[in-house]
Amino acid sequence: MWLGVAELAAAVSNTGGLGFIASGNFPSPGELRAEIRKVRSLTDKPFGVNVSVAPTFRPTDRGALIDTAVQEGAAAIETAGRDALQYAERIKKGQTKWIHKCARVRDALTAERSGADIVTIVGYECGGAPPPNEITTFILVPLVVDAVKIPVLAGGGIGDARGFIAALALGAEGVVMGTRFIATRECMAHPNVKEAIVKARETDTTLVQRSIGTMERVLRNKTAETVLDMEKRGASLEELRQFIMGERAKKSWMEGEVDLGILACGQVMGLIREVLSVQELISSMVKGAVAIHQRLSPH
Repeated sequence: MWLGVAELAAAVSNTGGLGFIASGNFPSPGELRAEIRKVRSLTDKPFGVNVSVAPTFRPTDRGALIDTAVQEGAAAIETAGRDALQYAERIKKGQTKWIHKCARVRDALTAERSGADIVTIVGYECGGAPPPNEITTFILVPLVVDAVKIPVLAGGGIGDARGFIAALALGAEGVVMGTRFIATRECMAHPNVKEAIVKARETDTTLVQRSIGTMERVLRNKTAETVLDMEKRGASLEELRQFIMGERAKKSWMEGEVDLGILACGQVMGLIREVLSVQELISSMVKGAVAIHQRLSPH
């Protein structure tokens, strides 16, 4: 959210990944259509659209957004959450692939039965919404690979060639990265935020919003600490809303007030040493993966 826009998505796709724009940034079909066409003006490679079905503070016709993405020829639509399953037929009307992101084995099985083409499984390390049962990526990926017949992508704690190769070794067909792409030159995040991520350790995240059932792993900043204290005191959603609202996070991301909002980031921050271009990042991962493969298979 806020950062998944045309420039970053096109940069990822141009380098051989599959870049995504977040439809939550463009809540009307017209705005989303314009952004999709902007991506297409920046790349001739495939790209996708994320359509969030999580509770939101502003009303959105998600079905219309999905229809728009399909009509405009997005290569993939990414969803998450059980509520997304109701849109299965609308997603699969065209040639668009459906990638469903989940955090439990049973949810991956449900997505497969519902017609998902690909399932992403994210472990407890991930930024944003981790699995409520606190199972890590290294355990979840092989469990899901064994459980489903469709391709599996791995997310959570992956930010370099080592994580990429590890995911492939666990049976995944590819990886999903969020936090690592924030610390790239093409990302719109303010330099202050990127600097905070580079300086952060793996211990500099925390889990907020457990008490209201929307747990998120975020950067441990002043606002996150305030929210944690409020939750310990039994604060209601209405009391928490002023601190967790999206517009406040947007201001942090865009204006560099790192302590102002809730910033979803994963434990992989501890592995991020510098801000790279998307080209440098993906190229280093591919070259590193080849080197690891050669080391493991010397003959």
